[in-house]
Amino acid sequence: MILDRYFARRFLQAFATIAAIFLALILLIDAIEQLRRFEGLDVGLGQLIRLSLLSAPATMSQILPLLMILSTVVLYVSLARSSELVVTRAAGRSGLRALAAPVAVALVIGGLAVTTLNPIAAATSNRYSQLSETFRGTGLSVLSLSGEGLWLRQGGAQGQSVIHATGHGGDAVTLFDVTILTYAPDGGPVRRITAKSARLEEQAWVLTNAKVWPLAAGLNPEATAATHEILRIPTTLTPDRIRDSLGRPSGVSIYALPATIRQLAQAGFSTRRHEVWYQVELARPLFLVAMVLVGAAFTMRHSRFGGTGVAVLSAVLLGFSLYFVRNFAQILGENGQIPVMLAAWAPPLAAVFLSLGLLLHAEDG
Repeated sequence: MILDRYFARRFLQAFATIAAIFLALILLIDAIEQLRRFEGLDVGLGQLIRLSLLSAPATMSQILPLLMILSTVVLYVSLARSSELVVTRAAGRSGLRALAAPVAVALVIGGLAVTTLNPIAAATSNRYSQLSETFRGTGLSVLSLSGEGLWLRQGGAQGQSVIHATGHGGDAVTLFDVTILTYAPDGGPVRRITAKSARLEEQAWVLTNAKVWPLAAGLNPEATAATHEILRIPTTLTPDRIRDSLGRPSGVSIYALPATIRQLAQAGFSTRRHEVWYQVELARPLFLVAMVLVGAAFTMRHSRFGGTGVAVLSAVLLGFSLYFVRNFAQILGENGQIPVMLAAWAPPLAAVFLSLGLLLHAEDG
């Protein structure tokens, strides 16, 4: 147990150091990117730094496999150079047994990534999108689904509008039984619109069989109501923004994903992308363990044999290859080419078995 705690502490130290270095690089690069993105707009340096900090958790979550394999490489290269691996084997402990502590730490980090980092990254990425839209002046847009139908909120310089529809054409671009409430910038209601259908075309909602009630003080809404066979209402929404808000599972906490999947299914939208993402997140601890095993398979050797640089490069390249295979399988699963469970769990399991095979070959010759 003392030796296991020692290996676990060394692995955690390597992971913390590498994560801190990458976090600093990410913040620096993202701050430069934010300066370029909001060039010419009235956005202060503090606001740009805030945007960089909000985008950092999602980026760190994405590069977690890379951090894991680099931490493993650093650990075992340092142990090999100090001959601690030789002493460990001389004491009767096999290389596979020496991997128990790093694997356990990887499982803990993976569990924390799923239960803690995932909700944080989802919340900060959503907040980042909201602030970006606000700084650009395009206004906020929010889409939600419930048992009562689909709800949209759009904003701009003229105020906010809330759109409700009891049905849709399958892509949230065509809506049926539409009700629109428009609010002035000060928050007071301006008008109410009902329409048989609405379709998003060229930065405007095209309403058919619409009726408009003005809600100004001192007016009789029904007496001043007007009907329109076709009515165009400007909007800042685009089909891509609506689809992204529906199809971006990374913006939903893993705790809320099951409920979101049920709501999407009830509203008639495809849930496959969210189902694949949910299973991929659940399989993340296993994939991180695979990264540890891959890194150990190439670097758990004595430094006197030489070729340390080639071994490190091989480990990193194999790690990137497995990461690419996992993403490719995820895309296939989202497109319905392979089953959801196969897309999420097959790459981590295959990576674990591959790395175990490499380790057994290195241990037993």
